[in-house]
Amino acid sequence: MKQTLKELKTWFAAYVWEDDMRHLAGLRKVLVFVLRVLHMLFRELLGGQLNLRAMSLVYTTLLALVPLLAVSFSVLKGFGVHTKIEPLLYNFMMPLGPKGVEVADRIISFVENVQVGVLGSVGFVLLIYTVIALLQKIEAAFNFVWQIDHLRSLSQRFSNYLSVILVGPVLVFSALGLTATVLNTDLALKLVTIEPLGTLVMYTGKLIPYLLVCLAFTFIYIFIPNTRVQLKAALVGGVIAGVLWETTGWGFATFIVSSSKYAAIYSSFAILILLLIWLYLSWLILLVGSQIAYFVQYPKYMTLHRVRFVLSNRLREHLALQIMYLVGYNHYFNKPPWNLDALIENMDLPGEPVHRAIAILIEAGYLIEIGGEDPPVYLPVHDIGTMGLADLLADIRQAGENRFLNVEQLESIDAVDQLMSDIGDFYRDTLGARTLKDLVLAGDAATSR
Repeated sequence: MKQTLKELKTWFAAYVWEDDMRHLAGLRKVLVFVLRVLHMLFRELLGGQLNLRAMSLVYTTLLALVPLLAVSFSVLKGFGVHTKIEPLLYNFMMPLGPKGVEVADRIISFVENVQVGVLGSVGFVLLIYTVIALLQKIEAAFNFVWQIDHLRSLSQRFSNYLSVILVGPVLVFSALGLTATVLNTDLALKLVTIEPLGTLVMYTGKLIPYLLVCLAFTFIYIFIPNTRVQLKAALVGGVIAGVLWETTGWGFATFIVSSSKYAAIYSSFAILILLLIWLYLSWLILLVGSQIAYFVQYPKYMTLHRVRFVLSNRLREHLALQIMYLVGYNHYFNKPPWNLDALIENMDLPGEPVHRAIAILIEAGYLIEIGGEDPPVYLPVHDIGTMGLADLLADIRQAGENRFLNVEQLESIDAVDQLMSDIGDFYRDTLGARTLKDLVLAGDAATSR
């Protein structure tokens, strides 16, 4: 029996993990993808990272919920659609049962008491800061899922976050209002009386909440991570997370109705505890959907064991030289400059190692980031004819050293010191006076042959 189970386990592991997802097709590709995603999600949940991120977002949400709604309420009030924010909040609190209405009423009363006009400049700045801090925390959580360890620049965060806070609610509620107006026209009401259009409209009305949530999640997965997310990947993650969120809300509401022990044990604190649990589940589902979108975009990183994107010395040198070659080539031949997304796509690598290599080159003074473009582009700091390859390679090799961690801190051993010196001399003797321009021209000559 044990031997049979062992053989079955071996066969299953080979069936699921041996082949490259990009080379599979048909039903097997779908089945292998689903099995790998389930395994990866189970591993991530057991590892605790998604759990910790979701818990952190719950705490931040509690602090920033009222300020966020207050700012959105003020903006929507100027357009005369502020009353539509209340049904949205009631719908979110619906899984909490009758107590959810009480919580929503209390939050709305808090929001109405926050008068943005009388806060003063300092109070208004603190209000905006609280909201931006929430969005920054959300971006950090999504960046973790997408293996990105850097946030947007300060100017990008300010402009993008404010567009979400100020413009986003207006567009959403304007679209909802327009949809409701169209559905209430005489033509629409007449069409409803005609079968099978009436039945179709009825079922469509039931599917609209799922559709809106899926579209909202898809937008979040495209906009929030600090990387380029493909529409297909975001849509798959958004649909799965949206259906899961609506289904979980229905199950949570059923649990609340059928359980009276929590109210007996926690008394008036029961609703607060249930609110925390619901917020945690909501954020966890949102992060799970983002993880699925990541796997859809990068199926080759769905591995049996966790992949750690750590650059070896050889890979860091090769990657940095290749980036400098590509940037130098386009600059020398007056071609469009490279941005991060284009470099990532060209090298077929995750975003974080590429960005890490670019950061090394920027810090060493070889590249400069031009933020006038969206996304930013990279150009050589100096004439590529003056950039010696020996100096470039030496700076790449010693990247990351500082006054707290460097070679001089090590105890001197003559044999080791001499060997490292010989290696450095070998690089300099081999490369000689060759520059980045020589490398670019050599590459162009090889391409033209």
